[in-house]
Amino acid sequence: MRVRLFHILLLAVFASACFADSPKGVDTPATTVRGKLIQRENQTPAIESADHRLIVLEGDGSTEHVLHDKRLAGVDLEAKGHLTAADHFQVDAFYTQALHVIKDGKRFRITYWCDVCSIRQYEPGPCWCCQRETALALKPEDE
Repeated sequence: MRVRLFHILLLAVFASACFADSPKGVDTPATTVRGKLIQRENQTPAIESADHRLIVLEGDGSTEHVLHDKRLAGVDLEAKGHLTAADHFQVDAFYTQALHVIKDGKRFRITYWCDVCSIRQYEPGPCWCCQRETALALKPEDE
């Protein structure tokens, strides 16, 4: 009896989590924004759109890490996610590969490469093996 009650309670907790209200902005249709990546000192990165509006980009920790990479400053960036306000954009989760560089009309995935260990990473920083700094390595989307 006690085990059965435990399973019923556990099922109720999981069901309530599945049917809970979505966080603000998550239930809106996915969209993309594109423009020049602007990195300002002590401020959240933003995209300057074609009509010169600044749209602040927010994301999870890994996404923020990529958005703050100085080697990407000024690139033509495309981000997939959701508008949370007129000038704020929530980038989709990092594992969905929601950030791309547009160069010469082609989309590139943002990756980082260690020439010593031949290891590809998806965030800037030292190689997890040899601890040398990884190089920015844009990969064409079709590869």
